[in-house]
Amino acid sequence: QVQLVESGGGSSQPGGSLRLSCAASDDITYDYCFGWFRQAPGMEREEVARISSDETISYSDSVRGRFTISKDNAPITLYLQMNSLKAEDTAMYYCAAAPRRWGTCRWTSGYWGWGTLVTVSS
Repeated sequence: QVQLVESGGGSSQPGGSLRLSCAASDDITYDYCFGWFRQAPGMEREEVARISSDETISYSDSVRGRFTISKDNAPITLYLQMNSLKAEDTAMYYCAAAPRRWGTCRWTSGYWGWGTLVTVSS
């Protein structure tokens, strides 16, 4: 099975930048979604950004224009470039890989990393 390991988390001041990485243990060649999620204490999990195997990209409204998702292939490495960080970006960030079926990313059937912590404060 695919194993995902996040890295790159840390602390930043508001307005700063961080770059998260997620290394996959194996190549994924079929129709898949790759995404970044985050969860802050006391909050529900939030999808931040996703990129599919056909390079289709989407962002949540809260990060659009500030964050950029990208990936390398063979082996797959997922990235999240986070710019103009805000305090509300503070959360544990998780990467995920999931099959895309009927045009929908099936996150509940996918693989998840252990997470990397991002803290934004002055």
